[in-house]
Amino acid sequence: MKQLLLHKYRFYTFTFAGLFLWMLFFDINDFFTQIKMYRELGRLEDEKKYYTEKIKEVEKERIEVMGNKKLVEKFAREKYLMKKPKEEIFVIVDEENQPIEK
Repeated sequence: MKQLLLHKYRFYTFTFAGLFLWMLFFDINDFFTQIKMYRELGRLEDEKKYYTEKIKEVEKERIEVMGNKKLVEKFAREKYLMKKPKEEIFVIVDEENQPIEK
């Protein structure tokens, strides 16, 4: 009777170990895939935070610029390098190739 009981528990132990190994390495949602997806989720959340901040900056600029005709012209000239006919524009940049603001 004791032998039969040990044999029964050995069967469950090996079955559980086999299932665990299968889920750890061979399953479509294995351990390594879960780690990779967790890292990707963190990267995407950081990216979402960055773009949310950029949207807020653009909204602030839009509200600031749309109220004043002179500011619209200044904004267009500085950001999009627009110019009047027969006018030349020179942009002075720093070492990082960013325009220097006055």
